[in-house]
Amino acid sequence: MSLLIAINADTVLQNRFLGFLIWQSIQSAVVFTLSKALLLSPFTSSPLSPSLAGAAAFLPFHLSLLLFSASLSLLASPSPDRAASPLELALAAARFAVASAAPAPDLRRRARVSLGFLVFLSATAVSAFVSVASVCWKCDSFSKTTWLRSLAVGLLYGLHYVYKRRWVLEFPIIQRPPFFSFKMGISSSIGQALKLSGAGYLVSAMLSFFLPDVYKSQVAMQKFLAEEIVFYAGCFVVFFCWELSHHLHQVLHTKRLTFAPPKGSAAAETNPSEPLLAALEGSPPKSLLQYLAYLDLCMVCERNVDTWRRAAFFEETGETYKRVLAVCLRPLEQFTLKLAEGLESYSANNSLQLSHQLRSPAERQADSRLYEPFQDIQLYVWCARIVASLTAHSHKEDRFGVAQLSGGNAAVISTLVSCLLAVEASMGKKTNLPSPNYLMGPAGIKWATHSSGRRDAAAGITVKRKGSPLYSRAYSMADNLRTSIYCILSVFHDEVVNSSKAGLLEKDWVLMSKPLYGTHELIVQKLRLFLDFQAS
Repeated sequence: MSLLIAINADTVLQNRFLGFLIWQSIQSAVVFTLSKALLLSPFTSSPLSPSLAGAAAFLPFHLSLLLFSASLSLLASPSPDRAASPLELALAAARFAVASAAPAPDLRRRARVSLGFLVFLSATAVSAFVSVASVCWKCDSFSKTTWLRSLAVGLLYGLHYVYKRRWVLEFPIIQRPPFFSFKMGISSSIGQALKLSGAGYLVSAMLSFFLPDVYKSQVAMQKFLAEEIVFYAGCFVVFFCWELSHHLHQVLHTKRLTFAPPKGSAAAETNPSEPLLAALEGSPPKSLLQYLAYLDLCMVCERNVDTWRRAAFFEETGETYKRVLAVCLRPLEQFTLKLAEGLESYSANNSLQLSHQLRSPAERQADSRLYEPFQDIQLYVWCARIVASLTAHSHKEDRFGVAQLSGGNAAVISTLVSCLLAVEASMGKKTNLPSPNYLMGPAGIKWATHSSGRRDAAAGITVKRKGSPLYSRAYSMADNLRTSIYCILSVFHDEVVNSSKAGLLEKDWVLMSKPLYGTHELIVQKLRLFLDFQAS
């Protein structure tokens, strides 16, 4: 059963890739025809006609865009994995050659990312070399210098694409039909193509001064200007097609995939959750299939459209609920543990130097260990929203009480609060239990962004780097965790308040085992802040 589900899911992904290539071919043919007929017609000997010459120019243009699309699909991933450095690859190759030592799985994964970067950069350079020449073919002002400049422009686009991490699949907040999602990105594609073609033109113009004399041509000023206009127009057309392909790839591959049997079938009546759970438990980690499964689960738990699928999670045995809770709490637990290790490493290697360039390699490695857990923030946000929505809906939909009897509510609350404490520590909030000399009130936890003496290790991060990716990702993650906790407590508010008054808050809503981050007392105090709506 699981093998059949995996085959069907892989078939769906293959069909999405084929659909991407088909629609990319259609849009590229339209852009090519319009550009030759309208944009470049003043610079051609004769307007484009449906002849063999026009087809000969379109064929290499189309093949070059297929090369770009294939390399883009090879590189694209929902998880921004870090590439291996050339030194790491050289050392791994030397160890394998000398001692036949196989590289670690993490290094093999990052080596594949590095190989994907190299293939993509080569593909963009070759694709620009061919496609710009195809667009500008038959133009009177197209010289051999333009061929070399187009190669440099394609390489520049690839470097910008990799550096900005545009190869990472970003799932939209609102799932729209593909046509409307694609239509909304056309204007941004035009703007991006204008900016990148302008930057590429300036860089290639500067590089042309360093070309040997054999590649330079002595032409009149009028022909020189025409040549520059033709080259810029050709770069814009190619970059516009690439931007449209990038946007189309994002739209088609981030569309929701439903992991459920047809409603009314025998499988839907007996075990409708098995396809989704098989995809969550059996798909490769950080793969597109796994992300699509989490997206489907999040939409089922949050929305009231597929209520029959959500009701199946609370079946009488409770096994389905435990499996769903396990696949969602496990990523949050791993994230909290990684973040706790990063905070400890940063604290151990912290110094009073203000400049990052003056830090030792050990301190820079500690910084990277602190940033790395936030790379898969999309997956962690989905997991927090899933367990919060599922717990909130169990208040009315859990007829057999499996969530309460299995201890799921306490596990969810403890994991979310512990994760929030770790994230807030990375944001620079120092958590202290109240001193015995002070009276305990609703604001029992003291928050401080700095101390009178040496600054806290984590506090020094966000003070200096408020514009850094860590700052925005940490605040986004903390906001989602607070929203998830409030989502649960708004439904179970009376029950939690009654447990607090009876002195059973720790027993009923917090796990007695050692928390992932912080202490048991800190989690209880933080939970009381949420009850008083003072957690911020």
